[in-house]
Amino acid sequence: MDKETQLIEELVKNALYRLDESTRMVQKSLAAITEEDVWQKPNDSLNSIGNLILHICGNMTQYIISSLGENDDDRKRTKEFSAVGGFTKSELLKKLENTVDTAKRVIYDAPVEQLIKVRSVQGFQFSGVGVIMHAVEHYSYHTGQIAFWVKLLNNKDLGFYEGMDLNVKN
Repeated sequence: MDKETQLIEELVKNALYRLDESTRMVQKSLAAITEEDVWQKPNDSLNSIGNLILHICGNMTQYIISSLGENDDDRKRTKEFSAVGGFTKSELLKKLENTVDTAKRVIYDAPVEQLIKVRSVQGFQFSGVGVIMHAVEHYSYHTGQIAFWVKLLNNKDLGFYEGMDLNVKN
């Protein structure tokens, strides 16, 4: 196997891992809150956890499923932030899991040509690799916001790495 193929396989493997990690953390966060907590907003400048999940799904669909996967883009971004309900915790989680699973399949199946092809998304120019990096980073960013909000609501650590010694040196 040549170095370019190894590099692509490593990028894909790590992107899929990071998507799974964020999903695991969102699952754990949602398990720690009530149905009412999902749509609670601390103030008008912040989003509810429900809004954040809808936004993650919209962004991942636009960047990975539509752009990288070369499918139609019918995202309604404003609706992600204006929703004040309409989904239960389990419905939001299922929507997120289905979106991530579809995105992972698109990433896994993307040929090299798709990974290097430059395309326009939200007015930005990204290669397929750039699209993947954006979507993974964006998901991670909002996962941190969700975790912070849940910790604030419960005054309790979520234990994402419970049982692991994170002080181990390289």
